[in-house]
Amino acid sequence: MKTVFCRKYKKDLPKMDRAPFPGEKGEELLSNVSKQAWMEWLQHQTMLVNEKQLDLSKKESRDYLSQQLENFLNNESFDKADGFVPLDK
Repeated sequence: MKTVFCRKYKKDLPKMDRAPFPGEKGEELLSNVSKQAWMEWLQHQTMLVNEKQLDLSKKESRDYLSQQLENFLNNESFDKADGFVPLDK
């Protein structure tokens, strides 16, 4: 199993199967973000799109998500869905 040093979790974790985007940005994510972190981002992104009713055909919505992705992966403050209450683990 191939691993990558995940920039979110700061440890070696299983690597994504392929780049999530074409081009340089996708390759950068592939080499610095674990499969676990990416799957968690996808769930969070879906929640943001639905909760905030983002229109991904609009550049400002795509820019917003791109900034939220960077914040999420860098362990900085990122937006949560307004009514979201995480389940107790």
